Amino acid sequence: MLDPKLLRESPDVVRAAIAKKHLQVDVDAVLAIDASWRSLLQETEALRASQKTANTAMAALPKGSPEFIAKVGEMKAVSAKVKEHEVRLKEIEDRFRQAMLSVPNLPHASVPEGRTPEENVVFSTHGDPASVSGHAVAHWEIPGFDRLFDFARGAKVTGAGFPFYVGDGARLVRALLQFFLDEDTRAGYVEVSPPIFVNAASATATGQLPDKEGQMYETTPDHLYAVPTAEVPLTNFFRDEILEESVLPVCRCAYTPCFRREAGSYGKDVRGLNRLHQFDKVELLKWVHPSTSYVELDKLRDDAERMLRKLGLPYRVLLMCGGDLGFAQSKKYDLEVWSGGQKRWLEVSSCSNFEAFQARRAQIRFRSKETGKPELVHTLNGSGLAVPRVLAALLENNLQPDGRVRIPDALVPHFGKDHLSFA
Repeated sequence: MLDPKLLRESPDVVRAAIAKKHLQVDVDAVLAIDASWRSLLQETEALRASQKTANTAMAALPKGSPEFIAKVGEMKAVSAKVKEHEVRLKEIEDRFRQAMLSVPNLPHASVPEGRTPEENVVFSTHGDPASVSGHAVAHWEIPGFDRLFDFARGAKVTGAGFPFYVGDGARLVRALLQFFLDEDTRAGYVEVSPPIFVNAASATATGQLPDKEGQMYETTPDHLYAVPTAEVPLTNFFRDEILEESVLPVCRCAYTPCFRREAGSYGKDVRGLNRLHQFDKVELLKWVHPSTSYVELDKLRDDAERMLRKLGLPYRVLLMCGGDLGFAQSKKYDLEVWSGGQKRWLEVSSCSNFEAFQARRAQIRFRSKETGKPELVHTLNGSGLAVPRVLAALLENNLQPDGRVRIPDALVPHFGKDHLSFA
């Protein structure tokens, strides 16, 4: 959530930021709600002041006198008016908060202009796509693929996008998750195993609500949401808490299955492992001091990149333009691996800085050593990493002439073999 003071004092700055993200928000309507609240607040404070003045005057009047009785009647009417105003103030406050929840985060000054994904900027590239196996094919076309990654039975049991991982397919997924977590904890992140269902307050704090209702699975009658990413429970770990400045930055990592409805997805982009409704991912999250948040973003991005380098996967880093940035982020990098069989880039990680946007919603603060007062932290997160597309690239890029898949050296200790066989 944005600072309401910023909206009141610099509405044109907010309008320009919304325009850079190519989103539609009626800023004037939000300001009108705020103006009505402030006007009513002034009236209420004037009434309260008149109550105090009347109380002072009544103290000087003989009790039971006509003047005293008249003042009592007058003050009863004022008191009733104050109570009525207080109810209306609460209603308008709630409307204003709901309206503010619809206002996106401001993009950082370094975010490039642009409306579509095609206008994202290639920040860096690593490795040579031409170095992948000359035998690469789309992973779903590898003979025997369906024996280890059973989409047909998953669709029978649940629906499309919920595959079974069988035998060495499950073993390879587990090896990747263990590799990711070992790398992350070695880099200084503390591992957490969080709940995989969250309440509406948690989803609101991170910006999933009221923006992404259609993408989440909701339970009834509990009205809990299956996590679309471990970012949601992890961020809320410190909700409504005040940290000591000395503990910052706090760095955590977590593995969870993730659940996304992916409404409207179709075509080649969803073939095989490219886009699933349930998938495994390790998330990196930081709560940091505002003065260091962009330095920490670069460190977080490098932590995610390091795993791709160790796996020997060619990849590139994109700096997202305003129109592809997302509702809650101030700045975001996407990491994409080269898919040798599909001859395309596949996103495997997003590394984002939210500045104080999530922290204001969640009221996550730190106590400043300098002032002794609570201040909002900045929150950052990134995938470290998402399994399905990393797995797709590994299968395609390392496919050998005999139909086996070579396992990268860094992954062999976790998988236990240097090749994956589909036989």
